[in-house]
Amino acid sequence: MNRRAGIGLRQPHYAELIETAPPLGFVEVHSENFFADGGAALAVLNQARERYDVSLHGVGLALGSAAGVDPWHLDRLQRLVQRVDPVRVSDHAAFARAAPAAGAAVLHANDLLPLAFTAASLDILCANVSHVQDRLQRRILVENLSAYLSFDDDSMAETTFFATLCRRSGCGMLLDVNNIMVNALNAGASDPVAHCKAFVDALPHGIVGEIHLAGYCEADGLVIDDHGSRVRTDVWAVHAHALRRFGALPTLVEWDIDVPPLAVLLREAEQATQWLRDAAPAT
Repeated sequence: MNRRAGIGLRQPHYAELIETAPPLGFVEVHSENFFADGGAALAVLNQARERYDVSLHGVGLALGSAAGVDPWHLDRLQRLVQRVDPVRVSDHAAFARAAPAAGAAVLHANDLLPLAFTAASLDILCANVSHVQDRLQRRILVENLSAYLSFDDDSMAETTFFATLCRRSGCGMLLDVNNIMVNALNAGASDPVAHCKAFVDALPHGIVGEIHLAGYCEADGLVIDDHGSRVRTDVWAVHAHALRRFGALPTLVEWDIDVPPLAVLLREAEQATQWLRDAAPAT
């Protein structure tokens, strides 16, 4: 494994990144931004692919939707995977597609809506993940969400939900450390770092295939996963714990709003790289 962290490749950095090619473990892009068969964005992605490994991270598969996966979306993703040959493909444990009534057209909420941690939700998620993996002919990673509500019928811990998903479908988990911290803070955990470390410890070895780091903000008493600032100290602490438990895993620094100069993002990635270099090999 290349023991350098990666960054999300965002439009403000396209030209500078291609021109300077700073040392990175990989770059990650939102799959949906590159579904077109041509154009400037795809040309940039092809140039980035010549310099770096590329990870495709989706936000629109809606893997937890009872309405199933959108065939058009999956067609486009398959074409992009064939074109780019990414090191990883990932999306979220979320739903977004639903039919308002029997026989009605399926609507897309254009958001990452949380799932209930129930056997029924797990069955839907496993079926959709297996369908996507069969189509892509590869294992995908599924990311845990930052969620601002929970469901009365939740019947299992989130860690059990993910462990069972990975066992039944053969997928892996994309562990977003910032998301578990946001959830711990919003739940009023007395020791959020300890709470998040316990979450990490409850995950089986071998299921985590990538780690995400990002910044969060606080507004009107709510902690929001906005990806708009530096990684917080508490998130770094949980990241270090995850590396001690699982070993060195591909790690990404996300920054999606109020995008800073590339140099700022590279410094965040370098901090993650230092932790990776100190970690044991992944187990």
